[in-house]
Amino acid sequence: MYDPNNIIQLIASNLRKTGNPFGASNSVINSWWKTVPLRRQGDAMLFTGLMYQSIPYIEMTTEWLARYEDTTLASYFRYGKLTPSFLVSLGFRLLVPQIQKRRFNAILNSVYQVLTNSNTDFCYRPELDFYSGILLHDLGDSEGFARHAAFVAKTLKANGIRKLITVDPHTTYAMKVLYPRVTGESFEVRTWFECVAPSGKSCAGRVTLHDPCFYGRYLGLSDLPYKILDDLGVECVRIRNSGEFTNCCGGPAESVSPKLNREVLDRRVEELNSANAPVLAMCPICLGNLLRAGIPAEDFSTFVERYV
Repeated sequence: MYDPNNIIQLIASNLRKTGNPFGASNSVINSWWKTVPLRRQGDAMLFTGLMYQSIPYIEMTTEWLARYEDTTLASYFRYGKLTPSFLVSLGFRLLVPQIQKRRFNAILNSVYQVLTNSNTDFCYRPELDFYSGILLHDLGDSEGFARHAAFVAKTLKANGIRKLITVDPHTTYAMKVLYPRVTGESFEVRTWFECVAPSGKSCAGRVTLHDPCFYGRYLGLSDLPYKILDDLGVECVRIRNSGEFTNCCGGPAESVSPKLNREVLDRRVEELNSANAPVLAMCPICLGNLLRAGIPAEDFSTFVERYV
């Protein structure tokens, strides 16, 4: 296991410099929107929190960490001090596979298309799409999270943004629950799947759903995805630990211990395989983790896009 203090120091430093945990500029990470016709005016904004865009970078970093965890070299690489400086300066630009970038960018394009097909009123302004800072909160850096949250909230409000449409559970929880608590600023926050309008189309299919922890346990949103699938005529096989009682995929542990992440992930994979059905994920961290475990999971948004 790596020292969490080093991780916190790295993330806090990068957030101050670039607004995201990786130290690479947002323009490097966030490019999905360049293929869609943007509407830039409005008080309701699609807010990605840079989570889906970040998964290829997370996977690359985790791969490096996994190589040296529990080895004599681990103390020398000291995540947050030596290894990231190399990864940020060169690796993020040259080592992250383009196919991975395209894969996760395509998911955001699916979200955009579902919202458009559902006649949702929204704009997108890439210069205002910031990382929420949620990882600082998760790792216990309350002061660092509060400072970053105050900057993001103030900037959004100063630019007339009052409503946010989020795409992942971590950002949703941050903006809906944590931001009002630590900044005093509130936004009307909805997830993209709360905006889905019935299309009248149907699909005879069978899937199982991996419920993210935040949607299931903390935001009370687990029932809606199942309803959307039911409205589409899709049979959703519920596994034992689902909904508000869902099990974690292990993803949040990967920055501290890839080994621990894999132990938790293996248990979840066994549960999902028991459904004997294709797996849908609703969180970028979960999706990346499941794919790394060899499960050919699909994001819920790309599935829904085909029928909405």
